Amino acid sequence: MNEFVQSLRLWFAPQRIRDEGDTPDYRFSLANERTFLAWIRTALALIGGGFAVDQFLPGLSWGVRAGLALALLAAGVLCALRAVNHWVRCERAMRRGEDLPVSRFPTLLSLAVAVVAVAMVVVVLFGWESR
Repeated sequence: MNEFVQSLRLWFAPQRIRDEGDTPDYRFSLANERTFLAWIRTALALIGGGFAVDQFLPGLSWGVRAGLALALLAAGVLCALRAVNHWVRCERAMRRGEDLPVSRFPTLLSLAVAVVAVAMVVVVLFGWESR
């Protein structure tokens, strides 16, 4: 738990990361930042998809539309939060000379997106009108 609190503090005071170990090669820090930005782009796409489902599929029953939209929005929120957490964890590991952290989050995100995609395939195949 203490490790989590310390990581959370680094979200809001990233300059403190300099207190951790040695400065890594800047190329690695910049690659870590590019990965962070890729996760943020993914989060924005998921959030945009959630709004698109809600706004552009009015023929869907409210429950189906809201469920799909909320699943995409929740995935976007989690992705954005995970992005900063992963950036901090990787930066700390590089500075400490440790192995980079592993995560199940990409698998969970992929499964969530796949479930929403399958639901959308069902909607496309069987129509949008609520019955």
